[in-house]
Amino acid sequence: MNIKNISKFKVEKSILIPIILFGIISVIAIYCTRSLLGSEFQNYYLKQIIWYTLGIAIAYLMMLLGNKFLYQNAWWFYIIGVLSLFLVLIFGKEIKNATCWFKIGSLSIQPSEFMKVFLIIMLSKLINDFNETHTNPEIIDEFKFLIKIIIIVSIPSILTFIEPDTGAVMMYLIITVVMLFIGGIRKRWFLLLFLLIATVLGGGAIIYITNQDLFTNIFGSTLFYRIDRIVNWSNESGLQLTKSLTAIGSAGILGHGFNHTPIYFPEMQTDFIFAVIASNFGLLGASLLIILIIFFDINIINTANKTTDITDKYAIAGILAILLFQQIQNISMTIGLLPIMGITLPFISYGGSSLLSYMLLVGIIFNVSNESLRFTN
Repeated sequence: MNIKNISKFKVEKSILIPIILFGIISVIAIYCTRSLLGSEFQNYYLKQIIWYTLGIAIAYLMMLLGNKFLYQNAWWFYIIGVLSLFLVLIFGKEIKNATCWFKIGSLSIQPSEFMKVFLIIMLSKLINDFNETHTNPEIIDEFKFLIKIIIIVSIPSILTFIEPDTGAVMMYLIITVVMLFIGGIRKRWFLLLFLLIATVLGGGAIIYITNQDLFTNIFGSTLFYRIDRIVNWSNESGLQLTKSLTAIGSAGILGHGFNHTPIYFPEMQTDFIFAVIASNFGLLGASLLIILIIFFDINIINTANKTTDITDKYAIAGILAILLFQQIQNISMTIGLLPIMGITLPFISYGGSSLLSYMLLVGIIFNVSNESLRFTN
């Protein structure tokens, strides 16, 4: 092989181009919220450009470090993530009854967004190490390993739930279940998990329906409020949902036009950014965005299929898990198919921590694709 033909970095264009398009769509959509938001939100589209610029730099840094460096230092990343979740409960800024952010001047940092990245790195290493040392594991070996995983995932999950940030906790759990499934853990464990979750949810639902005061005494008023939001969704009586459906339903095929969002609804620049896109650019614009998202996801799957590194395969499985969850949940809650959970649309919604965390994951994906692209003939 000719060393001169080896390039240090080669980026998969089928992944890079969608990210560039996501950035353009994101900035345009956020700009379209300006006429309905207060003065403090007027420069959010400019901030999003800055976040994307920083995100590109972070993705490049990840490529400089390489995935092996990340896996070798997985425990350090995990510890940093857990410490940041603990410290935000003490020193964090409370916004809308949630203490999820460090506030530094006008800059807000949300540790739970980065914790999902650290969990993916950590779980990729642990699952790979377990499979390498247990080629044909006994049930007791898997049980001990799963207890270890449960402890590792429970610590950040509990801290994040206290903030409270239920959406992030769900992402932690989805990442864990999907990566364990891809990792080859016996299917009986997933059946037991399903039965346990069904029992807990069923018991909680019975208490909520029969005695809401008892439910509040046991689980607290915060959880009651979250359940109440789900009930509002099922009854289609939530303010956000009603206004979102009005904005989308009145848009038609081509929409109301650029920067003509017809009605205000809460969190339009973040959780409900898809409704802004659909109302401004109609069914056509929303459909093109969904097609672009599907194209992006398929090419991430293709990247995973090309690599021979098993640890990288686990990492991409975790990345895809949260991407698909957030994409489906966000778009579906916007049009009333799923409950409103405060889940953003990756790469599109405004938010520095969210965007930077995903650009970290993009760096991991680029590292995987780089292994198969870096050698040219």
